[in-house]
Amino acid sequence: MKILHIIPTLNKGGAERLVLDMIRQLIGQQTIQIKLVVFRNEINFNVDHIKDNIKIIQSYVSMSLKNKSILQIYKLQKFIEEFEPDIIHTHLFEAELVSHFCNYPKAKWFSHIHDNMVQLNNFSVKVISNKQALTNYYEKQVLFKNYQKNVGTHFIAISKHTESYIKSVQSKYPVTLLHNAINVKRFQKPEKHNTVEEQSTSTTLNSQFSILNLVNIGSFVPKKNQTFILDIIVELNKLNQKVNSIFLGDGPFSKEVEQRAQDLRIHDQCQFLGNVENVEEYLWKSDVYVHTATYEPLGLVLLEAMAAGLPIVTIDGGGNRDLMENGKNGFILNEQDPKLFAEKIMEVKGNGEIKKYNVKFAKQFNIDNYTNKLLKIYQAALNENTNS
Repeated sequence: MKILHIIPTLNKGGAERLVLDMIRQLIGQQTIQIKLVVFRNEINFNVDHIKDNIKIIQSYVSMSLKNKSILQIYKLQKFIEEFEPDIIHTHLFEAELVSHFCNYPKAKWFSHIHDNMVQLNNFSVKVISNKQALTNYYEKQVLFKNYQKNVGTHFIAISKHTESYIKSVQSKYPVTLLHNAINVKRFQKPEKHNTVEEQSTSTTLNSQFSILNLVNIGSFVPKKNQTFILDIIVELNKLNQKVNSIFLGDGPFSKEVEQRAQDLRIHDQCQFLGNVENVEEYLWKSDVYVHTATYEPLGLVLLEAMAAGLPIVTIDGGGNRDLMENGKNGFILNEQDPKLFAEKIMEVKGNGEIKKYNVKFAKQFNIDNYTNKLLKIYQAALNENTNS
């Protein structure tokens, strides 16, 4: 089976991490040839060991309502024809739009819905009055016309939330729910690390003066809502709980969040470390994972934190409902109430039962289970041609 994955870049993000984990998992299988195409040389992961499977092909589409659209897809089309894939699997809307201008009906196409793409929204009054909404709707019409050219597509939804969304905006093509996955082994805390941690914290765990280590991973963009974590820290301080909060990630709002920490005089309780490669080591050093994104298609970082044995306290972002069960693996809260968050963090910290539950829970989302399920979906699609 020849499989081609297409994604715009390999910048830091959940979709990009999933794709790379899939590639690594599938490379070793003798019956599979796999390639990954990215449109730009923006690679923020260590890919040295799989670089032969990655092809950078500058590809670009500029849609216009008034003028002729600009297409830069010749090299991508040529590569697809030379590779002759059985499966073409796209990730994120840019790859979805650009790749479907190529003509290759011999393959089975899959469209991975990593979030509720606004470009696929149904027609509404807003489309008429809003230029961006009008552009989005036009792109949807073109995209679905291109689906027909390539004998359709098969949507992969990463959560019940995204599954419901894609079914609400189209009914022509099949939708399969397949929760995203992680390399669980990478995030499991080594036994040696457990022993050292227990020795260092055993005398201070019950002390009001002990340090509570919080961690958050995510790009600094408005929907990730990291400023809310600062309000939670203030509330924890009111409970006589000192905090060390680690922020991993970067983005346009990082300086704004740092300035807010200065204004609240809690900057000494915050570490802004940017993008790091070894996120698991920071999870192992932490007590609670706090997630404040107002919208979350699923939340791979939640699974990573669970695999590391951390309790979770998170805002209900939609897709993360599939992962959270109040009281069992932490708490998912509807209200942005910093006092309530602080209380729930204090409730779950040091809870051994939650830690054990989360480690066990995360195992069902391991990448090898995921790729086996995905290959069965691919094979079923290919068998449709054989049986027809």
